[in-house]
Amino acid sequence: MVEEAKKEFWRWPEGIWVNPHIDWKQGKIITAGVDVGSVSSQGVVLVDGELYAFGSTRTGFDSPDSARKALNIALVQTDLTEDNLDCCIGTGYGRVNVPMAQRTITEIACHARGAHFMYGPEVRTIMDMGGQDCKAINCDEKGKVLNFMMNDKCAAGTGRGIEVFADLMQVPVWEIGPRSFQIEEEPEMISSTCVVFAKSEVVGLLEQGVSENKVMAAYCAAMAHRIMELLQRLGVQEKFVITGGIAKNEGVVKRLEKELGIKTAEKAWYKPEYKDYPFDTQIAGALGAALFAEAMVSKGKVESVRKA
Repeated sequence: MVEEAKKEFWRWPEGIWVNPHIDWKQGKIITAGVDVGSVSSQGVVLVDGELYAFGSTRTGFDSPDSARKALNIALVQTDLTEDNLDCCIGTGYGRVNVPMAQRTITEIACHARGAHFMYGPEVRTIMDMGGQDCKAINCDEKGKVLNFMMNDKCAAGTGRGIEVFADLMQVPVWEIGPRSFQIEEEPEMISSTCVVFAKSEVVGLLEQGVSENKVMAAYCAAMAHRIMELLQRLGVQEKFVITGGIAKNEGVVKRLEKELGIKTAEKAWYKPEYKDYPFDTQIAGALGAALFAEAMVSKGKVESVRKA
């Protein structure tokens, strides 16, 4: 009898998208951004500054391999190859290990630039809720970073923390947000800031007979509160937006909005012509990297490496 594969409740599905309205062969400048994060990796390709393709996958133990996989996923449904790229920039936790990149830029700068492209020039505060840490960023009307702060806690307030929680609860990570609101009243939030202690607290609550949905609500509330503390230290300016994987967790986002007293920007492309394109908060870093690459090539700051 074949043993059934263990279900990975923490794993987000891989994403792939290609713009059907762009013929890359007509493009003058083709650039890519590859964001190798601690939890997931994304590849984004632009043609003359317009979004052409993106892909998202799980980061493995080998950063260079994860970078290649992320870019390959973005390109798999096209006939475009690495040889057709003028420039690639690496960003994220593993940015120094992106083998096809000509330059590297911090994820802070790239998320600000990517959020500016996605949400528009009115963006002033970005909360990048990533897998390993959270970064609060203030930027100007061009998407240039003015100031930022990072969380000083462990993974309890990050994407990896919510993945550990999903695995412990045996609930798919994308169900935690909606289920956290299927309760009669808000419970007290989880008190621990450490993933290890938070796990113990969750197990204790379940053993006491607290419902799964209430435990999810308590955990999401704790994450929102820790993120709120970081944003308050930096200073939140509207228009306020969230990037990264946790931005997909409405249980955290809506509670964060309530604590701050500020609504996040609607999850929709700034450009009207992009209204039918998929909107994925996880690609902001890679998108920003690709935009930096396009600007560098067009301004002659880097030479094109296109081979075909």
